[in-house]
Amino acid sequence: MKVYHGSYIEIDEIDLTKGELNRDFGRGFYVTNIYEQADFWAKRKGKKQKTGAIITEYTFLESAFIGDYLKTLRFKDYSEDWLDFVVLNRQNDTDRNLHDYDIVEGPVADDDIAARIPFYLGGNISRYNFIEELKFKHSVSHQIAFCTQKSLQMLKKTFCKADLNEMAIDDAVVQSLIVDFEMTEFQAIDTYFNSKTYSLLIDEKTQYYEKSWLEVYEILKNELKLSNR
Repeated sequence: MKVYHGSYIEIDEIDLTKGELNRDFGRGFYVTNIYEQADFWAKRKGKKQKTGAIITEYTFLESAFIGDYLKTLRFKDYSEDWLDFVVLNRQNDTDRNLHDYDIVEGPVADDDIAARIPFYLGGNISRYNFIEELKFKHSVSHQIAFCTQKSLQMLKKTFCKADLNEMAIDDAVVQSLIVDFEMTEFQAIDTYFNSKTYSLLIDEKTQYYEKSWLEVYEILKNELKLSNR
């Protein structure tokens, strides 16, 4: 399986100690089989660090899920078990993972979901209703967390891509949204990277990457006008 890691730096060697502890599946090295998702996070991190965006492609040996050489956990969709596991890891106040899995796979708890978790913990929404809400409102997402050195044996680096032309377009379009639509930087980034225009830009078959940033911006403005009708 091809999987991708989005970052603002090239990954030469995976260092698990640099991972954040309070992630969905604990401290680990995270990848996804959805290129657009990795691209979104790479550019979001790049904006935050004021650098570019870099996508590293790996081959994941799915034999990791066969046999008992590695201890693995897989969530096919949002579920009560998934929610319990995410809450456990996100509330971790220790200096180590609270589970002993080598690899964990499942959907992502994005910023919106993370913001809703306190309402669930406060008893404002039942676990069942929370999960049903997630299934209804959120699109497909995917992540695999490699949580131990042993697990990294199942991940082989293929190549690293830094698309300077696309990054230049992204930066110009985001800045224009901030000025023309009086958006905050976060609103502009969120609007652009979740737009149909952006999905067309990263699809090589459309050849949108050959357009100037002004052409891409005009297409995006037309998309926003149609969505506001």
